[in-house]
Amino acid sequence: MSVAPASVDLVALQRRTVGVLVTGQVLGGIGAGAVLSIGALLAVEVSGSEAWAGAAATATTLGAAAAAVPLARLAQRAGRRIALGSGTLAALVGAAVVVGATALAAFPLLLVGYAVLGIANTVGLQARFAATDLAEPRNRGRALSVVVWSTTAGVVIGPNLFAPGEEIGRVLGMPELTGSFVIAVVAQAIAGAVYLVGLRPDPYLLSRTLPVVPDEERPAGGEVRARRLVVFAITAIACAHAVMVGVMAMTPVHLSHHGTGVALIGFTISLHVAGMFGLAPVFGWLSDRIGRVPGLLVGQALIAAALAFVGFGADDPTLVTVGLVLLGLGWSASTVSGSALVADLVTGSARPRIQGRTDLIMSAAGGVGGAAAGPVLALVGYAGLAAWAALIVLAVVVAAVLVRGPLAR
Repeated sequence: MSVAPASVDLVALQRRTVGVLVTGQVLGGIGAGAVLSIGALLAVEVSGSEAWAGAAATATTLGAAAAAVPLARLAQRAGRRIALGSGTLAALVGAAVVVGATALAAFPLLLVGYAVLGIANTVGLQARFAATDLAEPRNRGRALSVVVWSTTAGVVIGPNLFAPGEEIGRVLGMPELTGSFVIAVVAQAIAGAVYLVGLRPDPYLLSRTLPVVPDEERPAGGEVRARRLVVFAITAIACAHAVMVGVMAMTPVHLSHHGTGVALIGFTISLHVAGMFGLAPVFGWLSDRIGRVPGLLVGQALIAAALAFVGFGADDPTLVTVGLVLLGLGWSASTVSGSALVADLVTGSARPRIQGRTDLIMSAAGGVGGAAAGPVLALVGYAGLAAWAALIVLAVVVAAVLVRGPLAR
């Protein structure tokens, strides 16, 4: 949809765009949260073995990674509206496939369904970048972080819809455990409609018609330094995600081995997730105020503190819980600041492509971190896992110091 820049109130449009993205994120998060929380149960039931309990989460992660670049290319060609709307509706199809696979007791088909459902995660990641298309440089961090923060509603509400989903499933005669997918389908359908109808004019397509605004975060010294900073930002995001996924995934295993009850384990993970999303606007504001790389360093400091708590307090569930909260906060600060830095440095038609690569590498790093954490835990224990993760944090901090010089602030 082509609109002359002079005829558009960009401030009002940016405000409305963020509102549409937040609404879509809440709906999409509720849908995804309602079904992903029972992924392990369905995997065990359909496969007949507890060894496949983590297969649904793995398939979802791989699906999100595989969809990142194609969805970004679609945004580059047709705009955010089509990309986000299409991705959300594709996730709806994934939910339907999971229901069919459960009814047929077809485990490979179940994994395919969860992989397609993982596209919802890709939509969530790319929605944060969509919030920056029309944002002023000094407000990009806040705009992006508000969309990240809106994920909190879905994460909190979704898993609590398991009981209503069971009742819906009984009324509709659906296979056991799949009633939540009715909620997911409805929520995803509404979210898709919100994106397709609400993102008019398309923020990305409109942004390509606007003059480039000088940006304080762009370094002096040309494209070479800019590329180095983009590489650094993507690497920092990926490292923070890998550390977060690896430590978070092994925490329930570690706590259960120390006799911690399921209720306390669940409470610990809930607090961790709240830390990931709940204070995102604070970190967005901070990155706008002090700069992207300093904001990233704040995130790395929080992750380092988290690793100290879980490493030295591995035998104390309270200290582990504190560490998991700090880990969520550190992930939030690192992801928000790093994503804002990518949005600062990449302009024009290359923006969706580089942002898609960012999401691909981030998802892949999470998969590697989760897969590697198990063997590391078995070899060196929970404290040893924290020590290995600390080496990754140290590498990011050293890289941040090396690239800090070219920035304007």
